[in-house]
Amino acid sequence: MNAARLNSVVDIFLPRFCAACQKKLRPEEEVICPGCLGSIKRPDQNKITSEFRRKFEKEKVISEFAPAFLFEEGKAFQSLIHSIKYRGSYKNALFLGRLTGECLKDRILPWKCDMILPVPLHPAKRAERGYNQSYYIAKGLSRATGIPVRNNILKRKRFTETQTALSILERKANMKGAFGIKSGAGLEGKVIIVLDDVITSGSTVSECGRVLLEKGAEKVYAVSSALAL
Repeated sequence: MNAARLNSVVDIFLPRFCAACQKKLRPEEEVICPGCLGSIKRPDQNKITSEFRRKFEKEKVISEFAPAFLFEEGKAFQSLIHSIKYRGSYKNALFLGRLTGECLKDRILPWKCDMILPVPLHPAKRAERGYNQSYYIAKGLSRATGIPVRNNILKRKRFTETQTALSILERKANMKGAFGIKSGAGLEGKVIIVLDDVITSGSTVSECGRVLLEKGAEKVYAVSSALAL
């Protein structure tokens, strides 16, 4: 039974609704309706280049970064990511990961990466949320690109408060020393993607990249489902 036919049966008993506008989904639609999906903007290359220079170029940790969409307050992408982060919808996270991979695979595949590493949550935060949304987004990205996910390398050593109200410099200071590498990681010469759901200042993926390079990784790239300006 194909997905649309299965959805038509399931929808009789458990109707599915768009994660953004709450409109009832048609059997052939998944997670978000075409209207809301079409309203989510993608960053152009000029914007990506300027944001790379602002966030990453000086530190020389992240070799390149690739965001799939733009995060806009009060718009469809914010509703989608909130359904993932605050309503425990891992299926939506897998969908977003596949969508991210479909948008970015032509850019990502030439990097010839060995693995995708999701940004880890602190155990206390993971227990509160129930799961790490970046891991499921990474799994969806892996399905679209064929690059394997490793969830047993990066670890969160220190609990950090939300960065929403912090400046760029404060975010970098907040992330300092927050991550470590689990023993026996075998990173020598590896080319790695660090995956975060949304990149704002870049401080989280930069700190992950720093510890990976210190442990022998050859290059670190950053990928996110969205870029927040």
